[in-house]
Amino acid sequence: MPFYLHQWVYKDATVRDMVVQPQNREDIVRVASEAFKGRLLHFYLSFGEYDGVCISEFPDNQTAMAFLMLVLGQGAVERIKTTALMSPEEARGAMEQAHEVLTRS
Repeated sequence: MPFYLHQWVYKDATVRDMVVQPQNREDIVRVASEAFKGRLLHFYLSFGEYDGVCISEFPDNQTAMAFLMLVLGQGAVERIKTTALMSPEEARGAMEQAHEVLTRS
């Protein structure tokens, strides 16, 4: 299954709610991922431009997009940046494929 890196920014009201009533946000993301036959692999809150990052896997891009639409639709997150990730083996395959096209010319 493809892997994805998600980086997000919480809305101010969400941060306020987390302070008023602390909760495990990782569990919320895990349950949402599993509803789409995905898997949450890593989850962290962070300093800087983004409030959190996680790595997940989903069966395909369409399913990953459906997950993101659900998360954004809940209203707790201001924005999410998602990056598709490739394993070293997949990257090597892409290099070999590019090499084949290059050497055919």
